[in-house]
Amino acid sequence: MGLLDKLSGWLGLRKKEVNVLCLGLDNGGKTTIINQLKPSNTAAQEIVPTIGFNIEKFKSSSLSFTVFDMSGQSRYRSLWEHYYKESNAIIFVIDSSDKLRMVVAKEELDNLLNHEDICNKKIPVLFFANKTDLRDALSSVKVSQMLCLENIKDKPWHICASNAIKGEGLQEGLDWLQDRIKTMNR
Repeated sequence: MGLLDKLSGWLGLRKKEVNVLCLGLDNGGKTTIINQLKPSNTAAQEIVPTIGFNIEKFKSSSLSFTVFDMSGQSRYRSLWEHYYKESNAIIFVIDSSDKLRMVVAKEELDNLLNHEDICNKKIPVLFFANKTDLRDALSSVKVSQMLCLENIKDKPWHICASNAIKGEGLQEGLDWLQDRIKTMNR
């Protein structure tokens, strides 16, 4: 660690590092959302389905994010729990146009929230009701109702309607998440 790093640490200028899990069923738009949140010079031009997981790093004005983009394919969902202990926040992405799998998304969310490494943590959970631009997509209010988000009493949570391809709704969600993380550490 150099002198400037030490000095910035003493002055409280160094960005706090946070680990964020990005979870949800396959084809929900998790990787596209993360790609949109990264600086444009590091964004991928082509998005492919995630096999296993990817790790992405990017910075905001006050935080340094390490995002674990976890595959949502059923055979990889058992990997999620190995990353729960070290997480400071969760982004849960829902394909709001996929009504048939909303029940599966709720089951996975319930498994996540009831896991021993998560249930006692007060970490913030950001929900993106993604693909709201598609015809017949559910509103974020309807997605919230179907997932019974109002029953989450022990964690701060927020839901944003989003269109990951255009980047709509993402900054609102990221701003909320940053605010929650900063207030947790006071």
